[in-house]
Amino acid sequence: MKDLKYLLAYIVPFSAIYGVATGGWWSYTAVVVGFVLIPILEQFVVPQSTANLSQTDETVKLSNRFFDILLYLNLPILFILLWIYFSQIATGTLATYELVGMTFSVGIIVSILGINVAHELGHRNTKYEQWMSKTMLLSALYMHFFIEHNKGHHKNIATDLDPASSRKNEIVYTFWFRSVIGGYLSAWRIENKRLQKAGKAIVSIYNAMIHYHIIQAAYLIGIGLYFGWAVVPYAIGVAVIGFLLLECINYVEHYGLRRKKMPSGRYEPVSELHSWNSDHELGRIFLYELTRHSDHHFKANRKYQILRHFDESPQLPLGYPASVLLSLVPPLWFKVMNPKVEAITG
Repeated sequence: MKDLKYLLAYIVPFSAIYGVATGGWWSYTAVVVGFVLIPILEQFVVPQSTANLSQTDETVKLSNRFFDILLYLNLPILFILLWIYFSQIATGTLATYELVGMTFSVGIIVSILGINVAHELGHRNTKYEQWMSKTMLLSALYMHFFIEHNKGHHKNIATDLDPASSRKNEIVYTFWFRSVIGGYLSAWRIENKRLQKAGKAIVSIYNAMIHYHIIQAAYLIGIGLYFGWAVVPYAIGVAVIGFLLLECINYVEHYGLRRKKMPSGRYEPVSELHSWNSDHELGRIFLYELTRHSDHHFKANRKYQILRHFDESPQLPLGYPASVLLSLVPPLWFKVMNPKVEAITG
């Protein structure tokens, strides 16, 4: 019965569907749930949990398809929400405040489902799960994340080679540009290197990056043809909000943490010390255990339902949603986090 707690993860996307379908001030429902109610509940009501599963429980949970189905259902939920949103925009009758509320609400869901759930599925080995991951990333126009995250970020985490690992005293707004542009260029380099190694031409049908651009362009053209061209900027808008929210989370997850360079010139192996974690129970549920990030980087193919807490891992003072909000105010973020970074890195 305890596993049913993960059904709570659907509250945010369904709140967005309700808000977008209803309109008015309800348009902001997902924003309020995600960045007002959840931070308050995490900080003052719902306790943190550092408990880990026993080996027996891990084995049981790994064989339970319930956890996979929870992820899979997010694919239709995401595109149903987008369909309702585009249909509402196409009416041309919405007030400005409704457009703003709906766009931010949908952008949040694009980040949580279109990138975070896609991220979990992107680490799976089956073709159909990887296809689902790429399809969800389409909503954020961020399909290159499939390449860069798996083959770039996980290799270079907590080094200056990784554009998604934020540096001490780097403000989140400049980090957005460095991570977005750097991650995109890194995905091209990784794919080009793969093709060269395989003896295939870079400009060819074998280049996944070219595939992604064609698919994303077709997605936007399809929206324009069906819903009207005035809807296309909104499709781009929710995508931008989605991937910038992802980059806020990247910023929070690795802020100021660095792997040491060994005499050989190589970096020390990735360990549980190289990601910020949060054991706030609600964030763990709503983000499918993304907040136990150290174990994810320690073993990338470890499924979300069995990720572990490590006592030695750096711990955020706030849950992930509250940490994202704090990061948007750099002086406050530095005041809270720099002493913690210095206590770890010296």
